[in-house]
Amino acid sequence: MCGRYASSRAPEDLAGLFEAAWDPREALAPSWNVAPTDPVWAVLERPDRDHDSGPDPDAARGSDTPVRRLRPLRWGLVPSWAKDASGGARMINARMETVHEKPAYRRAFTRRRCLLPADGFYEWRAVPATATAKAYKQPYFIAPEDASVMAMAGLYEFWRDPAVADGDDPDAWLVTATIITTEAVDAAGRIHPRMPLALDPGDYEAWLDPAHQDVDALRALLHTPADGRLEVRPVSSAVNSVRNDGPDLLRPAPAPAP
Repeated sequence: MCGRYASSRAPEDLAGLFEAAWDPREALAPSWNVAPTDPVWAVLERPDRDHDSGPDPDAARGSDTPVRRLRPLRWGLVPSWAKDASGGARMINARMETVHEKPAYRRAFTRRRCLLPADGFYEWRAVPATATAKAYKQPYFIAPEDASVMAMAGLYEFWRDPAVADGDDPDAWLVTATIITTEAVDAAGRIHPRMPLALDPGDYEAWLDPAHQDVDALRALLHTPADGRLEVRPVSSAVNSVRNDGPDLLRPAPAPAP
């Protein structure tokens, strides 16, 4: 799974990298410890409707031509049919093998796909107890060897809050996302059996295009992440607490004894 990641690049840099429009009024601080329910940057394509008012997915406002945007979403997908938003914290990942079939994800898979930019992600490996030390979990930071941005494949969804009467009120809509995971490869597989699936740049356009709804063709885009070129390093247990943040979390730590 992917339960924490780092996303420290400036939005103007991400907008340029992904050739996306970005509203400077939408700002997120860099984070080296992104956790479930946090706001996160997402790249998506939608018709250029009045996105500053209620983002009703079925409202026909403005042009129907899709526009690529960088915008903040909340991490943890809430299906449109959910009675409340409380389950989003548990829906931070969707398995590549079944994402097109699961009721919570299958509609978003064909209509609402996104990319979630990341510097890298964290996983934990259990270290057994010894005669002198207790068992513990060692965190590792896993990132592309060339320090490039990971464009994690994701889905997003709109949820209408029934407690807000006015559908045009921005607070009436919660926009959430999940990260698609796959079997871990190369170095990452030695730490955890699952990992986020990062798309190749050549696949961005097909993945983001909302008119592309062929399930088999979309699934074909979800192949080996980052071609296996990943660097893994142990880091401080400070990342265990969501209250801790900052670039020091990425500083290498001594590797556990074999």
